[in-house]
Order: sequence, then structure tokens, then C-alpha cells
Amino acid sequence: MTGAPRDPKARLAAPSLAMLPRIGDSLSFLYLDIVRVVQDDTGVCAQITTKRGTDTVYLPTAALSCLLLGPGASITTRALATLARHGTTVICTGSGGVRTYAAITPEGLTTTWLEHQATAWADPQKHLAVAIRMYEYRFNETVPDGATIERLRGLEGHRMKALYRLLAQRHRLTPFKRSYNPEDWDQQDAVNQALSSANTCLYGIVHAAILALGCSPALGFVHQGKQHAFVYDIADLYKAELTLPLAFALHESTHPEADARRKLREQLRLFRLLPRIVGDIQRLLAPDEKSGTFDERKPTRLVHLWDPKTGAVPAGVNYGDEDEAA
Repeated sequence: MTGAPRDPKARLAAPSLAMLPRIGDSLSFLYLDIVRVVQDDTGVCAQITTKRGTDTVYLPTAALSCLLLGPGASITTRALATLARHGTTVICTGSGGVRTYAAITPEGLTTTWLEHQATAWADPQKHLAVAIRMYEYRFNETVPDGATIERLRGLEGHRMKALYRLLAQRHRLTPFKRSYNPEDWDQQDAVNQALSSANTCLYGIVHAAILALGCSPALGFVHQGKQHAFVYDIADLYKAELTLPLAFALHESTHPEADARRKLREQLRLFRLLPRIVGDIQRLLAPDEKSGTFDERKPTRLVHLWDPKTGAVPAGVNYGDEDEAA
């Protein structure tokens, strides 16, 4: 720790929602490994031990959407609490691509988009309609009328095989087979390692955007059975454009994982992915509503009460007389 002794009575105040940057204005992600992340009197910093001693780099926690902690990284509870207060998604990644997520959403965040998501997810027809919109957005083609989810899976499979074949031919890698096996990570080729690494970063960015909207990462429309099903749904929208071409371009890399993270970060400066994800989720869940106006910093002033006729009634009101009259 550095700096003056800390006043034991002093407390770190949680930032208000108005103090937090919009998710679209935030940095995309930061990857750290072989470091110790701590909280001192100034802020959250990464301590890096070198031959010269210990170097300290402070992290822009208020403007960081996603922090990836790789092998050899450790973090203190005080630092983790600060990241949680700022709504930063923290992802622990192993050398085999194994990952766990930890995140927090602001208490005052509206549930508007979560309700849109849950309503569409629970209705089979609306559920299928969202899956169809995902396919059409992803491949820029119209789905035939009356298409079932089985038909969508078949169409998606054909399109992805064709894309893999095209990229493999372009880089003279035929035949190519997608493989992800954490138990045999070192035996995989550079393309598969780069693709797994880039996808992990993409999942973290998508997860951060989903949480900023107040949606549930678990309620997926194509994927299901895991707490991050919706993360995989949304991430699939961008793989053909971002991670797949990047991974194949690194087929001769001697450090495909690190190169994939670095080059993906550089690409995201051009793609402005976070605001794009937010708008895409809005259009998928509520295509008839105007998108692009969402501000996750604007909190809900009061919780409402559910009503089957009006949809919502004000909370904090004594309805005793109304009940007696009824």
C-alpha cells in the first residue's frame, strides 16, 4: 500500500448513478495477468513485480466496463468491492479459457428492459420472433415465412460452415475444424486458441452491456441451460464480423491468445461496440419502440406495484380505503 495512513472511520462512498459514465462511453475491457490488484487511498491499482521492484498502475474503474483477470492475477476484497460499486464486470480467465463471472447492477436501475426480455422469453411466439430477428440481423437475410426454431438451427449451421470454409480457403488452412477443449489447450492450433481468447473478451463486453441495461444474462432465446445463455445469444451477432476474421488472420501467430486480445481491443475503438450492443438488444426485444434513447444512469425514482389492468400503480401509497370500498 502507498500513501498516507487511512482514517479507520473513513468510508468509500458509492458513486451515484449520475456519476457513472454511460455504458457506450466506457472503455471496452482491460486484461491483466501476473499482477496483484489492490485498493489504496487513491484508487484501485495493479501492482506488477519486476526486477526493478514493484510498479503501480492505477485502473480507470469508473470508466471500465469489463476487467479480465488472467493466470497469476489476484485481487483484494476492497478492490473488488470498488469495482462492484462502479458496475464493472469482473471475469477470471484460466489458461484454458475457463471463465467465471462476477458483476453487479446499480440498485436504482429500471427494470424496463428486463421486463421486455422476460415477456418475450416466456411467450413461445414472441420467443421465436426474437430468435428470428437475431438470425436476420446476424446474417443479413430474411427468414422464410413459417420457419421453426429447428429450421433456424439448420440455416445457421449451413451459414457458419460456409463462413469457416471461406476463411480457411482465404488463409490456405483447409481443412479447418473448430475445436475448444480446455483439457487439451496447448495442442490446439493458433486459430482455435485465438478464437477462444477473442470470444472470451467478447463475452465479457456483451455481459457488461446486458447488465447495464438491467437484462438477465440467463434468459437466452437460442441458448439455454446456463447463467450466460443471453450473453452467448448476443455475442453470436458479432463473431462473424469481429472474432472469426481476427482469429484466422492470426494463424501464424506464436502468441495467438495475447495477440487476439490486443488486436480485438484495437478493433473495438473503430467499431464502437458497446453502444451498438445496447441498441441491438433494444431492437431485438422491443422492435416497435424507439431505440437509442436509453440512459442506464437514469434511475427509477420509485418502485411500482403490478396491476393486471393498468400495468403499474404507484408504490408508497396506502390503498386501504380502496380495498375496503371494493
